[in-house]
Order: sequence, then C-alpha cells, then structure tokens
Amino acid sequence: MDSATVKRRQLLAGLLATAGAIGCNPQTGPTVPALPEPATADEWQRVRAQFELSPGWVHLGGFLLASHPKPVREAIERHRKALDDDPVQTLEEHDHTSGVLAAAATYMGAKPEEIALTDSTTMGLALLYGGLSLRAGDDVLTTTHDHYATHESLRLAAERSGAVVRRVGLYERPSEATSGAMTDAIAKAIRPETRVVALTWVHSSSGVKTPVRAIADVIANANAGRAAKDRILYCVDGVHGFGVDDVTMADLGCDFFAAGCHKWLFGPRGTGILWGKAELWAMLRPSIPHFGRAAYQAWMKGEPPPPTTADMMTPGGFHSFEHRWALGEAFDFHRAIGKARVAARIHELNRQCKEGLAAMKHVTLHTPRADELSAGILTFEVAGLDPKEIVKRLKARHIIATTTPYATSHARLAPGLLNSPADIETTLRELRALA
Repeated sequence: MDSATVKRRQLLAGLLATAGAIGCNPQTGPTVPALPEPATADEWQRVRAQFELSPGWVHLGGFLLASHPKPVREAIERHRKALDDDPVQTLEEHDHTSGVLAAAATYMGAKPEEIALTDSTTMGLALLYGGLSLRAGDDVLTTTHDHYATHESLRLAAERSGAVVRRVGLYERPSEATSGAMTDAIAKAIRPETRVVALTWVHSSSGVKTPVRAIADVIANANAGRAAKDRILYCVDGVHGFGVDDVTMADLGCDFFAAGCHKWLFGPRGTGILWGKAELWAMLRPSIPHFGRAAYQAWMKGEPPPPTTADMMTPGGFHSFEHRWALGEAFDFHRAIGKARVAARIHELNRQCKEGLAAMKHVTLHTPRADELSAGILTFEVAGLDPKEIVKRLKARHIIATTTPYATSHARLAPGLLNSPADIETTLRELRALA
C-alpha cells in the first residue's frame, strides 16, 4: 500500500465513522448492499454537514460545480501546504497519482492502467476525439441532443481527418422517450462506414438518461464480423451519471468514457477522468505531450514513442496539483457512503420532485418520470414564464436553480445528496405559487 493511500485512509477515518450509520463498516471498509434501505433524514444530514455550503439556501444546481466535502478540502490543503513549503521535492520525491488512479479504478470497477487523468469532461472528450485515427469518409454518429463539447470536438476531429459527422434524434419529446426507441434509432443509423458512435449518458438539456448498455449490445452486434480496422468505437460522455448511478464500466459496455469529477462526484474543481478498454488505447494518438517515463525516455533516446496507453493520454505539464492529488478522497467519500445508497437517495429525491411537478397544471415536466430514463437532472417549464424568470423568482426565495444552455432552454433542477425531502417540498411549494 503506497503512502498516498495510507494518508487518504487516515483522512477518511472520521467520515467512515459518520458513514457507518448509513451502510459502512469501519473495520472492513465501505460496503455496497444489494438492496439498500433508505437512510433517515438525520443520517443524510451528517453527510450534508461535510460541506460548507451557505446556509439558508436550497442548492439544486450542484451538478454544475460541486462544493468540496471535508475530506477533499483537507486533502487539498495538505497538498497545497506541501507544495508551498517545498515545491521541488514535493513534485520529485513522491508518487501522488497512483493512489488517485487506484481509488478511481475501485470506484469504476476498472484497472488503474485504463484511466487517464484530465481537468474536465470537455478536456477528456477533446483528447479522445482528437486522438482517434479517423480517415476520410469515415462515419461518426452522434445525436442532436449532445452538448456543445461533444459536437465541437467531433467537428474539429472531422475537419482534420475528412470524416463525416451525422446527428440523429433519439426522441421528439423527452418526456416520451423510451429505451427501445432510443436504441432502435442508433441501430437504424449505423452504416457500414460508421467508425464511432458518440453518445451522452444523461442529457443536460432534458434530463433523459440514454440506454447505454442496450446500445452497447447493438454496437457489438454491428461489430460482429468486422475487421479490426473497421470496428465501431463506442464513446460516452458520462458526467451526469457519474456519481449518481451504481454501475461499473463493464455494466455500461462502452469502449471509452469521459467525465468530469467536480460535479456529482464532489471531486476537486478542475479534475476529470478518461477511461478506455486497455486494448483500445493504442488506437489513439496523444495531442498533448505527457511527461510519463516511457514516452519521455523514448524521446531522450531518440526513439519513436511507444504505443499509446492511458498514462500517455494524461496531459503533461504543470497542473493544479493540490486538486488533482486530492481526487482520490472524492472517490473514497462516495464509496464510504455506498454507491447503491447514493443512487437510491438521488433517485428518491428526483421522484419526489418529478411527481410534484407533474401534478401542477401550469408546469410542463420534460424529463421522463421513470428511474431507468432519468438520473439527477430534471427540466421543466412554467406557463407564461421565461426560464430565466423562473430561476430569478426561485432565487428570490433562496432556491438555486439553473437554465439549460441550449437553443431551446428550460428551467432545470438537480436534487442530490445535499438536499432533503423538505428542500424538495419547499421548492415545489414556491413553484406552485407561480401559477
């Protein structure tokens, strides 16, 4: 066990004592029960107390940029102090990333060598799509619902390679989306020349959660019998399911997965991951030099670089190291609570909010009500009010909401671990008053 892991476990000891009340055993470490029982309000308040959010407000925009929980704040401060005291030796004499990668791998059900460290979802997507060896005429399939970061990264990759990017709609009305229809839309859109399918797990425009696993099976069928050079790579922007749903990379079935860690996961601001199957990393080319040993030594010897690995896709140079090195504490924080309990709690609060909104005649709920079709984001509109006006009026009542940054904008709420059922009822009461 490396020193970084030991220190992280020591810092987490206080949290484990708290989290023990909601499904953890301090003697054996975090546990994830198959059928989690709901935690009581008092127990979830202990989790909420790990954060320094301003009191007196209902915070329903935490998916955008997270507040740091106590273990993460303390880890950041410890690394900051070490860098301020002796930056050169702190950088040169310690391995600060293997513990982070180990924590990430455990949380994701992956291997440390399959994970690259990034600064955000956007950086991960840019590294991924910019690193693909696309050819002129290759078909890249995405959707009309994806975020600017995906569309723009794909446009730039196609501009350099001559590949063609197509967008397909998965649904007309998000509230009426179904797993079957979304899966069929991708299946029908795949062509012999399709080389990439680029999707988002949870759409921030609508809150719709796509059937990532079912689509993985469709792509696997399409790949059957194809030569290796013609296989379809399945790439997922997973940021709004990451830290919400209790799944592993094997459960999702994709080839590459990009996510920021400073949203639902409560990681240090400016951190993210890019995961890929070990055997597929060699298909990518880094766009930012990495200072890892293998590539750097090859350069010093005047030799060609080795085949690409996840390590080589972690951008080199200088970063906000105190934040990157504290990322492991965020994964441990979630595991200490229990991934299954996190998922159950977030879905419970979202069900409460969706059911309340659906009952209001002056409100149109755009997010599907079923758990399998949504995660932690829900979008809606109020008759006669602009989305920004809705957010403004809620803010006047000390409730933080957001709007979706798309051509068609809606009001947006994101019930999460920092909320209580009382918070949701307070928000619903204020929205009822907008009739």
